[in-house]
Amino acid sequence: MRFIGNICWFLFGGFLLFIENMCLGLLFCITVVGMPFGLQLFKIAKLGLAPFGAVVDK
Repeated sequence: MRFIGNICWFLFGGFLLFIENMCLGLLFCITVVGMPFGLQLFKIAKLGLAPFGAVVDK
């Protein structure tokens, strides 16, 4: 069931969420001050691809 949910999520906007968060993460990682925010945005981007059944690390 998770697989089907992740496929539907990906097709109906998950890919756009992934691209947006990856671009913002790269922009934030340019500066030393923005690096922690950029790393968190990469974690959110990972969830944008497959949120169902995912575990968020600290």
